[in-house]
Amino acid sequence: MSQAEQSAAAIERIETERLVCERLRPEHSPEVTSLLLDPLVARTLWPTLEPPTERDVVEGMAGRLEHWERYGFGLWLLRDPRTGEFVGRGGLQWTYVADLNEVEAGWAIVPKRWGEGLATELARVSVSIAFEQLGLGEVVAFTLPDNVASRWVMEKVGFTYERDIEHAGLPHVLYRHSR
Repeated sequence: MSQAEQSAAAIERIETERLVCERLRPEHSPEVTSLLLDPLVARTLWPTLEPPTERDVVEGMAGRLEHWERYGFGLWLLRDPRTGEFVGRGGLQWTYVADLNEVEAGWAIVPKRWGEGLATELARVSVSIAFEQLGLGEVVAFTLPDNVASRWVMEKVGFTYERDIEHAGLPHVLYRHSR
């Protein structure tokens, strides 16, 4: 196995104190679909004023699976290591934002687990992998301006507010974290 293959395999499954992060796979589709169709999650995550449909989520999932194949990293499915319960999805992915191709750290946690610090834990491990294993010099994160919880996560992890932007026709705030 080449060094690049070993590095990719090393990030397909990551364990933190309170998360097991595993590479997204087709069999994760029902869990991810239920998360992204949850109205509380969709209103902060979906890039349009209309809520997503199941087809939208399935198409997005296909893109996330292809991302892993193409780049050797991507979003993970998140589980509680004690119970095996699904708690969210997130990680790193290439995205086009503010007229640039950037690697984004992103997260979505099931609402019943909001406020437990899981997004912060995921954001920290994502940034660490971006810098230490992928050798990136910087990572971005962005959200709707009124998503105070995600903005707080970004700031706790070391992201700095850069500017207001428009993304998918909606106002967003762009944060950046440099090595």
